[in-house]
Amino acid sequence: MHDLDEATIVARAQNGDVHAFEWLLSAHEGGVFRLALRMLGDRAEAEDIVQETFIAARRSLPDLAAPQSFLPWLYRVATNKCFNLLRSRRRHPAHPDAFDEGPVPAGLHGAFAWGEDDPRHRWDSCAGLCQDPALRYEAEAQMQALTGLLQAVPAGPRACWLLRDVHEFSYTEIATIVQLPESTVRGRIARARRILAEGMQPWR
Repeated sequence: MHDLDEATIVARAQNGDVHAFEWLLSAHEGGVFRLALRMLGDRAEAEDIVQETFIAARRSLPDLAAPQSFLPWLYRVATNKCFNLLRSRRRHPAHPDAFDEGPVPAGLHGAFAWGEDDPRHRWDSCAGLCQDPALRYEAEAQMQALTGLLQAVPAGPRACWLLRDVHEFSYTEIATIVQLPESTVRGRIARARRILAEGMQPWR
């Protein structure tokens, strides 16, 4: 499988190749888990989302028209499931658009300017890169602060920010994933960046 491009592997999985689907699962379950964990803040729920996402993907994969669009499509499934779970936590259902709203903690407003010390760059790698115990402790503390702060970001902006700044999808791909205009996606990302930038000021 490693000699094939992903679109070819997806096409094989669409035709019932079990090994091809298992390769896709192995390649992408980690990313889907990280998205779900940061959206939900709960490891057990994130694990459930991964399982549900790939069950749905296996069932619906034959209907995917363009194999090259597999990854945005997969993250659309996962993101929708996260939104559904977040809605179920509320007293009354809400469309994901409503997740643009919500209180922002006092003081969490300001210009976006991460700079070279952007803690996101060490979110998944600080354990391997920070050999100095003091630096490692500081990096882990930053990650804990960022993770906690992220839960204060309304779910709509949170999803768009994660898809763009952590998972590195294009604005166009994110618009497809969340099924919103690109202009709305850009606005949500800008809002999330403002909240996170202000909240992480003590770490600069």
